[in-house]
This record gives sequence, structure tokens and C-alpha cells, in this order.
Amino acid sequence: MHKATLDYAKKQDELDELSNYRNLFHIPKDKHGNELIYMTGNSLGLQPKQTKAYINQELEDWANLGVEGHTEAKNPWLPYHEFLTESMANIVGAKPIEVITMNTLTANLHFMMVSFYKPTKSRYKIIIESDAFPSDKYAVESQLRHHGFDDKEDLILWKPRKNGALLHYDDLEAILKKHGNEVALIMIGGVNYYTGQYFDLKHITQLGHKHGCTVGFDCAHGAGNVALNLHDSGADFAVWCTYKYLNSGPGSLAGCFVHEKHAYRKDLNRFTGWWSHNKQTRFNMRQEFDLLPGAEGWQLSNPPILSMAAIKASLDIFNEVGIKKLTNKSKKLTGYFEFLLKQLGEDVIKIITPQNPKERGCQLSIQVLNANKALHNNLTKAGIISDWREPDVIRCAPTPLYNSFQDVYHIVDKLKDILNKKN
Repeated sequence: MHKATLDYAKKQDELDELSNYRNLFHIPKDKHGNELIYMTGNSLGLQPKQTKAYINQELEDWANLGVEGHTEAKNPWLPYHEFLTESMANIVGAKPIEVITMNTLTANLHFMMVSFYKPTKSRYKIIIESDAFPSDKYAVESQLRHHGFDDKEDLILWKPRKNGALLHYDDLEAILKKHGNEVALIMIGGVNYYTGQYFDLKHITQLGHKHGCTVGFDCAHGAGNVALNLHDSGADFAVWCTYKYLNSGPGSLAGCFVHEKHAYRKDLNRFTGWWSHNKQTRFNMRQEFDLLPGAEGWQLSNPPILSMAAIKASLDIFNEVGIKKLTNKSKKLTGYFEFLLKQLGEDVIKIITPQNPKERGCQLSIQVLNANKALHNNLTKAGIISDWREPDVIRCAPTPLYNSFQDVYHIVDKLKDILNKKN
């Protein structure tokens, strides 16, 4: 049974087999040198201390080897993206042939839609959740316009019920029963950025495929946070970024999943470039295009090594820990956070994230009665880095690699203090 005491939180940290991993990260500090309580791994993950050494290795090899670094560097640059594949596949629950690290998130979404949004005169609509991350919505709207369709009329929004924040599968099923034969693509955020709701990817995929739709997911808030099991989901494609839970640095490269069933399909329309061409003949410059199988066949350009080095630094930590241990700790940590918040009184605090741990990751989205952004600003002044989303939600993500049970205790204690002063 949980206890709302600092001693209890300290004891949980002592029992936590992952507690020492916090020491592998730079924790931001205030101007007095005190560590801040960082709760925004869902926005930008913290920097692993080994990242600098990983990037410096590539800078050193570039300085000493020049172009020869492509083959002679400690980590040769030509196949560098391959060093990330197995670890990334393990994180998202995929086979190595299904995963590639390339481009950035929304660019990858567009590349996937080039191949998997194939509208016809009768089947051309797209389903997306009504409060999808704005970039996803802008991307699918632009695809509709690009193909000559109406970006409002032909975009179907899966909406929450009246006075609710969460989405219900029955409502998606009802949409598909009514419009299924007109829908070409279902594109959903695997974990909703605002509510933190983690969707049943397999169930959505099965619903979509039953009605003849292609199904894809934006897993930006899922990769490194929940066990996505992308291969088993049967989804046609998925995309994600690496700068949130995967700690690879601001604006770093993104990931892409293409299900194995599409690995050898040369009939799929796609944009191509020399890095999607057969590796054996890639540098024989006058060869006709010879498509690589699997997700690698969606690459265009040679990879940016400095960004990939930062990703490798983080993935090596994930590889050591494993997604199972991470998600086990995450459920305990967020469960304790939820328990403490409820001690403040459910008439004051409302958590819009699902209560079922299977339907969320580490993030809790919190509404405080009669609060505005001043509450968030006061939390910041109290040394807590959280995330404000209009109109009235504070998002907090106790991230299992570097957040502690004491962090969770202190954020709620400071929130309680701020609310008491207000009243």
C-alpha cells in the first residue's frame, strides 16, 4: 500500500533496480546549483552523459581521417544507421528489417503517406483523432489537398464523447461502419500527446483492415515510453521521433516502421534516393535503381552521423536496460504519482489520462480546478520543469530512466503548497 511520505518515496528508490541509471544523465540545475525536478521527458529527453563522447568520437575521426572515415572510422559511417537498427527494433517491438532511422518525424509521415495513402475516386478519406498533434493534422490535410480532395470534408475526426477527453473504440467502429468504404487511411497518434491515452494499436489495425483501410501510427509519445509491439499490431507503418523518451537531442533524427508484409513489395509507390538502392552497387554510379528490401528501402540520403551518434549513445542505455524493465518501473512510478495527486482531493485535481496502466505510459495530464497558466509558472519557480498545454492542462511525465520516486513526491508536495497559498 502506498504512503504519502518522503520516507516511503526514499524506500522505493532504494528498492528500485534502475535507480542508478539516473546518474548516467545530466539533470538540469537552477542558478544556485540545485537539481531541478524534470518532468518533461515527453517533450525533450535529458542528455546522457556519454553523448558528448559518442559525438566527439565522430568529430575526431572526421578530423583525422576525412573522407576515409566512411570506411575507416571506429564506427564506419557508411553502415552507421545499421548500428542503431536492432536496438531501435527492440524498443518498438519490431523486426530489424521493419525499422529504419532517418529524416525527421513529419517528413517520415509524408514519406509513408506517399506509399500508403493511395486514394481512389471512391476511397479517399482519412481518419485521425480530433485532438491529434497539430503537425500530424497539418500533414494529413496537406496530403488530402495534394491529391485534390477537401482537407476539411474528407478528413474524419475520431472525437471524444461530450464532456470527456478520452476516445472510445466503439465510436471508431461506428465511424468505420458508416464511412469504411470511403476511408483510404487511418492515421492515429499511438499515445495521444495531450491526454496521454495509449491506444490499442492492434485493435485499431484490425478494425481498419477489416474495412479495407491502410493503418499507420505516429508513435512520437510511445517510443521508449510504452511497449508498442509494432510488428504484432499488424500496422502498415509507424513513425516516431527520438528526442523525447529516446533522449537523442533537440530536433534529432526520427524512426520509421514498415511492416514485414511490405518488405519486398516493389509495386508500392515511393520517393527514392541512392540510400534506398542496393548497397553492393550503390557506388557504381551508373546502375539502374535496385530497391533495397524492408524499411531501408524508404531511405533517400546518406545519414547525418553526428545526430546518429547521439541516438546511439541513448540506445546503448536502452539496450542495457530493456523495454520490459523500463515499463515495469514506469507503471510503479506513475502509479505512485497518481496516488499522491489523488490525496490532494479529486474535487481539486482531475487526471484526464486513463487510470488503467495498460492504457497509458508514464505521462499524466492534470487539470486543476480554476487554474490557469499562473499555476504552471509557480511550479516552474518552485524548481519543477513541467509542461503547460492550453486551455488548462499540465503534463508531467516521470520518466523511468532518470526520474525517482522522490521526484514524484516533491512535485506533489510543492503543488500542494502552491494550492494552499492560493487558497
